[in-house]
Amino acid sequence: MKEVLRRTLRTGLIVVAVALALAVAALWLVVQPFVTPVATQSPAVDPRRLQAHVKHLSVDLYPRSADQYDKLDRAAQYVEDELRKTGADVSVQPVTVDEVRYRNIVARFGPRTGPVTVFGAHYDSHGDAVEGQHAPSTDTHTPGADDNASGVAGLIELARLLAAKPPAQAVELVAYTLEEPPHFRTENMGSAWHARALAESGRECRLMVAVEMIGFFSDKPGSQAFPVPAMSRLYTDRGDFIALVGKFSDFALMRRAKALMAGAGSLPVHSISVTPLVTGIDFSDHLSYWNRGMPALMVTDTSFMRNPNYHLAGDTWDKLDYFRMAQVVQGLFAIAQGL
Repeated sequence: MKEVLRRTLRTGLIVVAVALALAVAALWLVVQPFVTPVATQSPAVDPRRLQAHVKHLSVDLYPRSADQYDKLDRAAQYVEDELRKTGADVSVQPVTVDEVRYRNIVARFGPRTGPVTVFGAHYDSHGDAVEGQHAPSTDTHTPGADDNASGVAGLIELARLLAAKPPAQAVELVAYTLEEPPHFRTENMGSAWHARALAESGRECRLMVAVEMIGFFSDKPGSQAFPVPAMSRLYTDRGDFIALVGKFSDFALMRRAKALMAGAGSLPVHSISVTPLVTGIDFSDHLSYWNRGMPALMVTDTSFMRNPNYHLAGDTWDKLDYFRMAQVVQGLFAIAQGL
């Protein structure tokens, strides 16, 4: 009897040990703890400039959605003009959908050859878009301050930093058109056009970083939600951090990007590496690069998991935190320089 008990106890201990090992492995893969920040000297970013970009895009150019072509085109021109002011090498990539010509705006830094790191943000906003129709009504449109004027503002100010200190390796900043419905998750997305052109060029994409909603933060308990309830045990319930989102296959790149962002400032940086089956994990332009087999991550304030104004009229410029946005841009600069 004692021998049976010893065997049962030994088996139980083995099962517990294996379960703990699997739990630790899962934690390591998903959350990526124990990443040592890489201290970087990222230049200061002026929050007032970020606010000015977001306010202009979300107020003066409202609504910049697919069914409001004139405003969308004016938004593209604004981004192009601002990128040119930085001294970047700027070009326009035509995006033709249903015989309508839209455009991506591309700014290049560093060498013109070799592997390239891409940072992209869509400048269109969500609207009641109807294919082939430019409706005059704006009743159902959002100002799109966080989604995604914040990302575009970050891209413009990142260009300013890169122009002042060019990276040793090639970097492209791309402002995309047509990320929102009715083109969302289709080959009509501006990012799909850019990813396709990059693939056809034969040039290696070292990493693509989608800059998707980087301006909404909250220190209130319970302000952060998760696509899977169990995740609440792995992260904070306060929306006071910036998140890096990616796939298991890009694990090493994720850890490097996280270390660089975390070392660029005091803003907490959390990461998640999971399967694309998790809701929201591929809800942005990085999906276009995944579809081409390219490594890609998303930098985000977690969108509708935190911001209650997502795709609503309340997504306005005055609800964003431009000081923390500035730290996000410093983190992006660190990735561009140190990846």
